[in-house]
Amino acid sequence: MADMIKDHVLDRPNSYIGRSVPRPNAKRLLSGRGTFTDDVKLPRLTHVAFLRSTYAHAEIVSIDVSAAKESDGVVAVVTGSEMAEMCSPWVGVLSHLEGLKSAPQHALAVKKASWQGEPVVAVVANSRAQAEDAIELIDIEWNELPVVTDMETALDADTPLIHPELGDNLAWRRDLDVGDVDAAFANADHVIEETYISNRHTGVCLETRCILADYNPGEDQLTIYHSTQAPHMMQSLFAKHLDIDEQKVRVICKDVGGSYGIKVHSYPDEYATVALAYMLKRPVKFIADRLESFTSDIHARDHRIKTKVAVSNEGEIQAFEIDDLTGIGPYSVYPRTSGIEANQVVNLTGGQYLNPNYRARATVVLQNKSPMCQYRAVGHPILTLITEGMVDDAARKIGMDPLEIRRKNLVPDDAYPYTAPSGLPFENLSHQASLDKLVKMMDYDTLRKDQAELREQGIYRGIGLATFIEVTNPGPAFYGVGGAPISAQDGATMRLDAKGNVIVEIGVTEQGQGAEAVVAQCAATALGVTMDKIKVIAGDTDITPYGGGTWGSRAAGIGGEAAVQAGKALRHNIVEVAGIMLQSDPTTLDIRVNKVVDLADGKERMELAEVGRVCYYRPDTLPKDYQSELIVTRHYVPKQFPFAFTNGVQGCYLEVDTNTGFIEFKKYCVVEDCGTVINPQLVDEQVRGGVIQGLGGALYEECLYSPEGQFLNGTMADYLVPMAAEMPDVEVGHVESPTLDSELGAKGAGEAGTGGAPAVVMNAINDALDPLGGKVTVQPFTPERILQAIGKI
Repeated sequence: MADMIKDHVLDRPNSYIGRSVPRPNAKRLLSGRGTFTDDVKLPRLTHVAFLRSTYAHAEIVSIDVSAAKESDGVVAVVTGSEMAEMCSPWVGVLSHLEGLKSAPQHALAVKKASWQGEPVVAVVANSRAQAEDAIELIDIEWNELPVVTDMETALDADTPLIHPELGDNLAWRRDLDVGDVDAAFANADHVIEETYISNRHTGVCLETRCILADYNPGEDQLTIYHSTQAPHMMQSLFAKHLDIDEQKVRVICKDVGGSYGIKVHSYPDEYATVALAYMLKRPVKFIADRLESFTSDIHARDHRIKTKVAVSNEGEIQAFEIDDLTGIGPYSVYPRTSGIEANQVVNLTGGQYLNPNYRARATVVLQNKSPMCQYRAVGHPILTLITEGMVDDAARKIGMDPLEIRRKNLVPDDAYPYTAPSGLPFENLSHQASLDKLVKMMDYDTLRKDQAELREQGIYRGIGLATFIEVTNPGPAFYGVGGAPISAQDGATMRLDAKGNVIVEIGVTEQGQGAEAVVAQCAATALGVTMDKIKVIAGDTDITPYGGGTWGSRAAGIGGEAAVQAGKALRHNIVEVAGIMLQSDPTTLDIRVNKVVDLADGKERMELAEVGRVCYYRPDTLPKDYQSELIVTRHYVPKQFPFAFTNGVQGCYLEVDTNTGFIEFKKYCVVEDCGTVINPQLVDEQVRGGVIQGLGGALYEECLYSPEGQFLNGTMADYLVPMAAEMPDVEVGHVESPTLDSELGAKGAGEAGTGGAPAVVMNAINDALDPLGGKVTVQPFTPERILQAIGKI
């Protein structure tokens, strides 16, 4: 049997790996039959609304809730001090981010509020409207405090402290110095310095954050329906901070309408909702309205980065130096912390280039703005923007084509495994092959010729290139080593029923990525059944094996591998019992297309349904000392490498209207190497969706604040997101360099498009503006900023 078990999943007959099969849940969702958290209706349901701070920084002098308690339909009114008796505070730090600090944070503000939108009082009523009406009756007296919004001055001696007990407004600082950076700059033919700015923005989910908690005192069971990416993580956190045994807490997330990392964090208003349900012994629901989403969802990518690059006359990059300043709001977000984005920038800037000299500093400061944390492609849009901006700066300085300087300096594909200057190991990447493929897809030389001809006519087009690396399949080194209850492994439980159907229970979750389809493809291939026989169950902590959920582009690489190993183990058990029933050597049997067959020639021997029937209904016909096992659980965790790095390259050709500052995409291509491609259509759409989201940050999205910390554009009329009419058709190609850390060989693909898009657009715009002496370095690259760059305004 051992030899049979070792057969490789990629060599299985009738494989679904590499096939663009439809999503099993597509029809249900497209016909409006999805079950999202707000669709859950329970008896005696109540609704909670929150009085939120209208100030960015203010002391709570007094709160009078007496009138609100008497309002129609009100069930309870709870202040911060009362909530603190039910729900303990938390501190968002990780031990391996040495020196990271944050103040304790409560479910409802106690004594003071630290950003506009922080929840202060919770009102529970029979309807959301009644709860909001009661909020209007709450009399709260504030003592407004000085605000800290400008991260450039956050550490100045005369700047007020957000949390005096911390001693300063510095949340974290990290320095990295590798090689002989000073000598490299001193001896370089050219040194180019620049400052790049990325303004904060946020993920705009179609379904806003939503949670419904229901405590049943008879069963002593707390059930939480939650629009989350990580149900087991939230189960642990709710149990911990409400002081409940974890096995008495059940988290269910059926369908989630988009997440992008926004729903992988824990939020104060969600803790409050769960605590209220536990207190009232009635179901309590909270769903954020759009303004609440803008002011309470995490923001991301607020960075000011000073860069410096050394280059020789021949185009050899000799040193990179960056100084990254970022502001994270008043607290480090729990439990993943707000230091990871800056940490990624330090770790990975310039990582794809042959450069032994690298210096980086990250300075993370506190502000009176909405908290900032992880959002799709954490840190990668920033580090790719500055890396590829520096490379283009170097090429422009010495008069070298941007393509050629990349070919000269990218790590050769045969140099892997390779260790980056930060010490991170890159296992198996394909920068040169990906770049070569992109050049062919774009027809690069023809575009350069077209660009030159049009410039003679006063038409300004630019070509942008951006190579990238991406962290996927994160292992324990990402969070577990720092003490966070965030699982790096995932499990799959697979069982055969009496009719020959297969149920797969999986720890990864579905938010629209196609995780359910990928798991079904992996399970069906490994076991040897058709996909219509597979039912995937996810997002229920009472049913599924303990797992990390879906984030960090881990669903395919980790969840898919767990499904593969469970499928192989179940196949082992099935052919073992089939061998007994058929009086055949089980090593000569296999499962193909729902049947037990001869391994050698595929001759059909028995239906899987017959195996199930005998094992469940007539086990007396089997040897008395034999126990069939038609249910197995297998787990997978990356161990050899802390991450499975992917890579790729984006290229775009665009035209800048120098009268209006508007741009028009003419061509957009992406080559992605995500290892083994399980479902090409899903991967391509993930890449395209990621590109569009990245272009949103590059061209439109920006969270605007007044100097007083007031959020200025909290509606969809004011906060611009990309629309289909403005977006390019994105052509996607692939190079496959499988990870060697798993049998499946799959890496993640969900964030690559987002990570590279801002850089490629900036480089294309600057290539177009170069004859006019213009350059943009502040994201988003709006028409106004483009016109300013060329002196039109």
